[in-house]
Amino acid sequence: MTRPVSPLATPPEEIAGHDLLKGKKVVVTAAAGTGIGFATARRVLLEGGDVLVSDFHERRLGETVEKLAAEFGAERVTSHVCDVSSTEQVDDLIAASAQKLGRIDVLVNNAGLGGETPVADMTDEQWDRVVDITLTSTFRATRAALRYFRDAGHGGILVNNASVLGWRAQRGQAHYAAAKAGVMALTRCSAVEAADYGVRINAVAPSIARHPFLAKVTSDDLLDELASREAYGRAAEVWEIAATIAMLASDYTTYLTGEIVSISSQRA
Repeated sequence: MTRPVSPLATPPEEIAGHDLLKGKKVVVTAAAGTGIGFATARRVLLEGGDVLVSDFHERRLGETVEKLAAEFGAERVTSHVCDVSSTEQVDDLIAASAQKLGRIDVLVNNAGLGGETPVADMTDEQWDRVVDITLTSTFRATRAALRYFRDAGHGGILVNNASVLGWRAQRGQAHYAAAKAGVMALTRCSAVEAADYGVRINAVAPSIARHPFLAKVTSDDLLDELASREAYGRAAEVWEIAATIAMLASDYTTYLTGEIVSISSQRA
């Protein structure tokens, strides 16, 4: 039986900003390039906020700043190089961001690392690297941000980038799925503690958002197959993920904490 084409199979035009983040100072990790991090930084600016973008790749980070500044103005965009596998550099990122922006209102933990390796063939090094960049880096940044918000005394917001693979099984993704499930658990547990400081922590769990970086680490055939399973018959646009992150970072979700918001049209 031929599956009907959904009327939502054609991606919508990106929505305009509505000042959801007006006046907010936002830090986005792993924001260089063309993926969810860059889309999130751009959405922050569209929604009226100022942004500090961070990445370990200095050249790409510089190009990202230039692109955002050309569209929104250099005074609203700044950057800081950071390797999230280093506790020292993550701590420095939070301190430098507070200084460069004047304060931090929102931290978006976007850094993550994927790959495709069967468990039987996976090395300790492959496992450790994916878990370190995807899960442990989120812990490092969460810890540093909570210390900052606790001492600053003005509250704040964290939004973590998880994945539907934290719930669902996929071949070759045991390390990544385990790390993203860990991000979900970290989100829930740290949110309970963060409430003491007036901080709320939530996460998004995208299914598939197609962008050039993802194509470098995943085959086109697999991406096509995953997209075909979605109820809309397509992958998400990166701006659709970023728009949900902006909602969680806004004052429209003040009673929401410790939650994982699935961004997926996939059938159960």
